[in-house]
Amino acid sequence: MTERDQGPPAEVVQENARAKAQAVAAGAGSGRVVLGVDTVVSLGRRLYGKPVDEPQAREFLTELSDHTHQVWSAIALLECGSERVETAVTDVCFRSLDEATLDWYLASAEWRERAGAYAIQGRGAALVERIEGDYWNVVGLPLALLLTMMPALMQGKEELRNL
Repeated sequence: MTERDQGPPAEVVQENARAKAQAVAAGAGSGRVVLGVDTVVSLGRRLYGKPVDEPQAREFLTELSDHTHQVWSAIALLECGSERVETAVTDVCFRSLDEATLDWYLASAEWRERAGAYAIQGRGAALVERIEGDYWNVVGLPLALLLTMMPALMQGKEELRNL
């Protein structure tokens, strides 16, 4: 599956999450609940997906340095023939990143396979000054949104044990 990487961030993550869920659902048995999730980082009109290499990761982090960007995620929930797609957005303010900080972070290789080239739940926390919104959205799974979409997850419903 080729992920969309251009356009309004809410549309991009919704389309990608839906495609991921549909791809899994095609191979799953009927009656299964399937989640698809996608996350991108945006600054202005530019979207930052997963960097292809370390130079691109450096470019992403340099552009995000000393700016507030948005982390957009979408959850696509496919269940019993119905489909629901919702989005979450969190503002993340990066500190001003000097070359030594960039070198330190890039050497960790934590940036690999991460939208925006960082992982807030690891060393990437050192790049962040503050956030406004759901921390778990920045990690890559907006739990508050998931629990709103599927409240049975919190209630220990018997039907969830059979998923």
